[in-house]
Amino acid sequence: MAKKTVTIFIRDTNIHLLITKGMRVQKWASLPLEPGLVTQGVIHDEDRVATRIRELFKIEKEPTGKVIAGLSGLNSLYRLITLPELPGAILDEAVKHEAGRVMPVSLDEVYLAYQSVPAPRGEMRVFLAAYPRNGADALIRTLHKAGLDPYLIDLAPLALCRIPNEPRAIIVNARAEHLTIMVMTERLPQLIRWLQLPGEAESLSEKLPAFTEELSRTVTFYNSSHLEAPLDSSVPVFVCGELAEAPEVWPSLVGRLNYTVSALPSPMEYTEDFPANEFMVNIGLALKELLLENEEANYSIVNLNILPEVYLPKAFPLSQILVPVAIAAGIAVLAFMGLRLQSSIADSNALSDQLNIIRGTIAQQIQDTAELREQVKKVQNQLGPIKTNIENTEATTGVFKTTLASLEKERVQVDVDLGRMVNLLPPAVDISNVNHGGGSITISGVASTEDAIFQYARSLRGAGEGYTVIIQSINHDEESGDYSFNFLIK
Repeated sequence: MAKKTVTIFIRDTNIHLLITKGMRVQKWASLPLEPGLVTQGVIHDEDRVATRIRELFKIEKEPTGKVIAGLSGLNSLYRLITLPELPGAILDEAVKHEAGRVMPVSLDEVYLAYQSVPAPRGEMRVFLAAYPRNGADALIRTLHKAGLDPYLIDLAPLALCRIPNEPRAIIVNARAEHLTIMVMTERLPQLIRWLQLPGEAESLSEKLPAFTEELSRTVTFYNSSHLEAPLDSSVPVFVCGELAEAPEVWPSLVGRLNYTVSALPSPMEYTEDFPANEFMVNIGLALKELLLENEEANYSIVNLNILPEVYLPKAFPLSQILVPVAIAAGIAVLAFMGLRLQSSIADSNALSDQLNIIRGTIAQQIQDTAELREQVKKVQNQLGPIKTNIENTEATTGVFKTTLASLEKERVQVDVDLGRMVNLLPPAVDISNVNHGGGSITISGVASTEDAIFQYARSLRGAGEGYTVIIQSINHDEESGDYSFNFLIK
């Protein structure tokens, strides 16, 4: 019999409730929220939002109870990390250590959730998500105040990644206040980027240039690190949110990328009057328990429950059961021992005779121990050369550790430099190649105007890291009108 699933997702402007039974939508509802109650996915007035949630359940005549909840995912970070194959007992500590190294945020400000994914033999690959504590805590407290039990929670981008049944895909979710772009390959969200939209841009036409630029930048960034399998024109682009309602702007969205664009399709069954586009996150949440991760399909295999450990149900203390049982058993043992005491006294005399025999045996063992001590002294005299070898080995290990620390420091600097070069890109400039040589960096790219190239060079010089930027060449392609360039950064 198909299981009933209740999902809830709170946006800045409304609350979405979706009830499914198996793979079929059974009921849906939405309730608006007053401005300011929720901002950028963070609930500010928990009591008022909890009241609105209770009103929604009452209107729909649905009992409160267990729900699957969605968190916006804004200001969240995602990484796919590789570790050596580790036993489960130390995996958690290893993931936290690696997260502290690769995440550009303090781990005191975020919760971590992770899942092991398929990896080559001898390695472990872990999908890691870090999301703000304040947003998660406010959501869970609000749901509890509304009488709900969020036994499963997921981030909205990961819920959307669970929907398309494609081996490779790009998902673009455009909302009034933000844009999220997700790149799916190998049934994994390989790259998730979000962009906070300016408040003054109200219409879709005003925001479309920012959407186009961010999509182009995301594809360029992904392809620069996946030269063996770039995102070519065969990769479909799925849109949801505002873009799904405006197919006339889809060609402008992809621009020169030449991708095929369509609305994000739902694998759920529903009636014609169901506004699937508005409930896409809820649909992704409902799919968490429908076992879509089978070998024949291409759905995302990432299925995290980001409910923090502090909110998990506390196990019933075993001591509350064992202590009374132990007391009863102790009383029974004492009674039994009382009966045995008299018999033990009678046996004590016989034991005295045996004690004398044991004493003689102990004397012989003492003599044997003295002989063993002499042998130990001989072995200790042989330990000197071994200790010298150990000290030499430790000195060599110190050299290796120093070298490793230096390499790790250089790796961090490379990550910082690459991130800064991508973030400082003007809209009219695309990077085609970056070569980081430690002491110097070369950048190659294409721009629509020569001024954009000089603007990018000035931005890099003013990055605050003491960069010296040398423009090695600028070439103009008469046929395409584009300018190619090469920078040398020291």
